[in-house]
Amino acid sequence: MTIAATYRDASAGAALPTLTLPPISPLTLALFAGGSGDHNPIHLDRAFAAKNGFDEVFAHGMLSMAYLGRLLSNWAPPERILDFSTRFVSITPLRAVVSCSGEVSEIADVSGKRCAKLALKTTLADGTVTLSGEALVQLD
Repeated sequence: MTIAATYRDASAGAALPTLTLPPISPLTLALFAGGSGDHNPIHLDRAFAAKNGFDEVFAHGMLSMAYLGRLLSNWAPPERILDFSTRFVSITPLRAVVSCSGEVSEIADVSGKRCAKLALKTTLADGTVTLSGEALVQLD
């Protein structure tokens, strides 16, 4: 598979460079909670998570979306990103290593602009997809 290092290299079927993050730690969750304002105890309090049927706290879905946004904005300047959406697929557990990847699904004319349509996802080391998404990036 061809790697498109930046949006300037976009071609149908080309992959974006993978972004792999450090393991999700309690500190990661606390910092994200502080930065986002999402202090839901399911992400921060192990006893609360256990009372709700989980063995451990788990990452905010929006943290994974932020990571996917970083992949996207590393690939194209923010002003070229016309659309970005995601669907939460699975929980991201504490200590998981998240990899963000994307592929140019097609090059298309959208409202008179040449654009790359992207398929995006976050994946855990065991292959579990936790987030899937799409983006539209203006090429010229």
